Amino acid sequence: MAERLNVNPTRMELKRLKTRLNMAKRGHKLLKDKSDEMIRRFMEFANQNKAQREQVEKELKSALTTFVVAKAVSDDAVIQEAVAMPSKKVEIELDSQNVMSVLVPLISVKESQEGDKYPYSFSAVTAELDESVEVMGGLLKSLVKLAEVEKTCNMLAIEIEKNRRRVNALEYVMIPQLEETIRFITMKLDENERSTVVRLVKVKAMIAEEVL
Repeated sequence: MAERLNVNPTRMELKRLKTRLNMAKRGHKLLKDKSDEMIRRFMEFANQNKAQREQVEKELKSALTTFVVAKAVSDDAVIQEAVAMPSKKVEIELDSQNVMSVLVPLISVKESQEGDKYPYSFSAVTAELDESVEVMGGLLKSLVKLAEVEKTCNMLAIEIEKNRRRVNALEYVMIPQLEETIRFITMKLDENERSTVVRLVKVKAMIAEEVL
């Protein structure tokens, strides 16, 4: 049985508690609907995150495989010299988007070519290094997108947990307390009303006896 609130059993208090109960029930429904929608959106981002991660891991594995092959057939000094100079300038722009009242990150990548695509002599390295550099260069946007989606999933998961606690607090604590208190006050008022009626009947009977 839920605990009863410590209030005076009056009609005014009963009216106030009934208003609070109606508001609590409406709030519970809204929060429950919000929670369901947030879980649906979270699953969308989770599926997107899974697909994005699989794609990044596939591309990264391909790049590392070709890099290992290139390193096996070339001197370390040649490899280090070939990849020491960046060929691109990258700018990251941070923004946010509203997902179910949660501001999640929105990251965009802008790349600008600075000089040659391959900043080294083709005669000094193998084709495997070219392929590895090509794949690695294209990985940046995929990695940034993966980070964006993963952070969104984490933020939504935290908000879902907070919302779940609010729903449970209303469903298992506040609403039962209000209902129990309303029942108690209603019983108390009914009891007082019956006592008043009994007293009136007795007074009426006494007055009737005196008249007779």
